[in-house]
Amino acid sequence: MDARHIDRSIQTQPAPETRTTGPEIERIALLRAGRWAARIGSTLATAGIELDGSAPHDIRVRDARFFAAVATRGSFGLGEGYMEGWWECERIDQLVFRLLRAGLHRGEPRGPRAIGRALAALALAPGRKSRAFEIGRRHYDLGNDLFERMLDRRMVYSCAYWRDAKTLDAAQEAKLDLVCRKVGLQPGMRVLDIGCGWGSFVRFAAERYGVHAHGITVSREQRELARRRVAGFPVEIDLLDYRALGAVTYDAVVSIGMFEHVGPRNYATFLDVARRCLAPGGLLLLHTIGGNESALTTDPWIERYIFPNSVIPALAQIARAAEGRFVIEDIHAFGADYDRTLLAWHENVERRRHEIAGHYDERFFRMWRYYLLSCAGSFRARHIDLWQLVFSPSGRVGGYDAVR
Repeated sequence: MDARHIDRSIQTQPAPETRTTGPEIERIALLRAGRWAARIGSTLATAGIELDGSAPHDIRVRDARFFAAVATRGSFGLGEGYMEGWWECERIDQLVFRLLRAGLHRGEPRGPRAIGRALAALALAPGRKSRAFEIGRRHYDLGNDLFERMLDRRMVYSCAYWRDAKTLDAAQEAKLDLVCRKVGLQPGMRVLDIGCGWGSFVRFAAERYGVHAHGITVSREQRELARRRVAGFPVEIDLLDYRALGAVTYDAVVSIGMFEHVGPRNYATFLDVARRCLAPGGLLLLHTIGGNESALTTDPWIERYIFPNSVIPALAQIARAAEGRFVIEDIHAFGADYDRTLLAWHENVERRRHEIAGHYDERFFRMWRYYLLSCAGSFRARHIDLWQLVFSPSGRVGGYDAVR
């Protein structure tokens, strides 16, 4: 967002012979902040949000730099402003929900509505290209101590399935079991997990369904902890880019919460690899966050601080990549469950942050809170979704019985 599109008059420079003093600079800054505040406030009001209001979803400004940050740098400035403590909000998830449901992200590219559009662009958004090990280093290697306190006991870092569950542990086990049933696991089968995280699925599948499992990850921290967690089970964990997989075939292939890091230019390659690894009668399950529109740009704050190079696919993009490679047997959407999952993760971090306070500073915890809660609001608003897709190489004769 360019400040020139907000108010050209406030950017008038002093005449060359005029020496701008410290007080004058401060006065100009306050004038700019005041005009930006009026425009930002009027935009927020269309979503039922007030500046310095008393509702949980209202923004309470603590530093005038908030206005310049949002007006000139959009969602990047909004996120960084929260990290710096320039504004507070009791319920960031409700704030983002209101912005998105009000449709402010569909505003014009310039003018006051652009402020709302930038404020609303908080969801995980499409990135530029795949750099396999960068996401492992910059996100998943942050520290196992953080993720151990945030996640459930099995350390599942993807959307839980809350249909009949009341706790995060139960909801994540329900999701893992759902995946096993969807791909028809039976004792003795071989299953591949592309993007295995800390080994939650491969251990569950080996323990409950008697399969032999192979998991791959691009995070060294995940690999080391996963290997300890699967000890004693017929499970292998490797540090490996999916494109480097060999010629071994598996009875089933799953990928849970990894496809967002592949990138549109690599969707066809990913599916080619999955098909090469899959036995002719096997099934592929893809569990991924999804967007309602195909896009190739990412929210700059998410790109910089949370998920570098990450991409949210649209169904159209997945379907195009699947042409000539797979038959789509089933699509199951349960994005509303991610809202509840993210709130549970947020609660866990807030409750146990004192245990790791020596490893992470206050700015980090504010960043992490903003990430979890803004994404929860995005799922609640149905701005983004969660899909499980089941593919077969040639189509199941007689059809596929959808599992729920």
